[in-house]
Amino acid sequence: MKKILIALLVVLVVLQFFQIDKTNPAVDESKDFLKTQNTPEEIASIIKTSCYDCHSNQSNYPLYSYVQPAGWFLKGHIDEGREELNFSTFTDYELKRQDHKLEECIEYIEKDEMPLGSYTLVHREAALTEAQKNTLINYFKSVRTKLNYKE
Repeated sequence: MKKILIALLVVLVVLQFFQIDKTNPAVDESKDFLKTQNTPEEIASIIKTSCYDCHSNQSNYPLYSYVQPAGWFLKGHIDEGREELNFSTFTDYELKRQDHKLEECIEYIEKDEMPLGSYTLVHREAALTEAQKNTLINYFKSVRTKLNYKE
C-alpha cells in the first residue's frame, strides 16, 4: 500500500510539469458582442461574470488551473466553450449564425444548462438568479429582434 501511495504521489508531481497554455487570444473590441451591441453595463456585467470565462477570449485562470489534472479539465471546457460560442469574435459569425447562437443562449438559460453546474459550483458568483436569467433572456431576444434575421 505504501508503494502505491508513493507511486501516485510521484505521478501527481510529474503531472505538474505539464501546464496548460493560459494565453488568451487577442481581443478586437470591434468584434466583441458587448461592444458591438452597446450592451448596458448591468447586463454586460452579468454576461462577463457568468459567460465570458468560457465563451470569450478574456478567460480568467484561477489558482486551481495550475494544478493538474484540474487545469486540463478547465482548459478543455474553455476551448469547447469558445468553439461553441465566442462573444469576442461574435461579429465574425454570419447573421444567421449570430441569430442562432442567441437563440441557443436563450434556450440554455431557460433550461438551466448554462452556466454549467460544474462551473458555478466553484464560481458561485456566476450562478444566475431568476431575475438575472429573465434579464438575459429578454436582452438576447431584443438583440435577435435588432439583428432582424429572416430565413
